[in-house]
Amino acid sequence: QVQLVESGGGLVQAGGSLRLSCATSGRTFSDYTVGWFRQPPGKEREFVAAIIWNVGSAWYAESVTGRFTISRDNAQNTVYLQMNSLKPEDTGVYYCATKELSQGNYAYWGQGTQVTVSS
Repeated sequence: QVQLVESGGGLVQAGGSLRLSCATSGRTFSDYTVGWFRQPPGKEREFVAAIIWNVGSAWYAESVTGRFTISRDNAQNTVYLQMNSLKPEDTGVYYCATKELSQGNYAYWGQGTQVTVSS
């Protein structure tokens, strides 16, 4: 079965950086997308960034464009989210998820990792 495990969250001051990792395993489909989402306290979950694994094409939410970078390591089956110039509004639980490229919804989710940015 498909499994995703996030790591790398923590407490950081505004202006600082963190790198999140999402280790994936158990996938049986070859064309897929891996995305990062976050859920701020008291708010709905929102899209952050995504990458098409085979191609490497990536796209971002407007709120993180220019500050966050998504990348993947084929050998490690891991997706990273490099977060720079962090702001207090970036605080939340960050989740990675994956789906087949042809599917509309993300079918598989990790357990999440907490990111807290202090002002």
